[in-house]
Amino acid sequence: MFEVNVIAGFAGAHHLRDYKGKCENLHGHNWKVEVTLFSKTLDKTGMVFDFTDLKKIINGVIEIFDHKYLNNIPPFNKINPTSENMAKYINEKVKTNIKKSFPKLKIEKIRTTVWESDRQWAAYTA
Repeated sequence: MFEVNVIAGFAGAHHLRDYKGKCENLHGHNWKVEVTLFSKTLDKTGMVFDFTDLKKIINGVIEIFDHKYLNNIPPFNKINPTSENMAKYINEKVKTNIKKSFPKLKIEKIRTTVWESDRQWAAYTA
């Protein structure tokens, strides 16, 4: 299985609803978003996916969060902006945008890891 990985990021603030502890208060992170594509095959150039195209897709998804209060941005105005929920949302958007722009591409799965700091992260794979 081949893997291609791109890391992007944004700065954003949030607070966790229905949570007792420090994170119930407004706070911010310099979020790191890591997206890995998995494929059994390579294209005619010998690549899973072009890094430049993947960067554009990821940045297109996460730009709405940069320097924003995440709790005001759908769907996080209704669901908690946890790292887990962020990872799933970004994963689904990246997958949709890849399928729309590159319908013949054979990607087995996508893993999205969202880092709140250099020591803690959550991931979603589908």
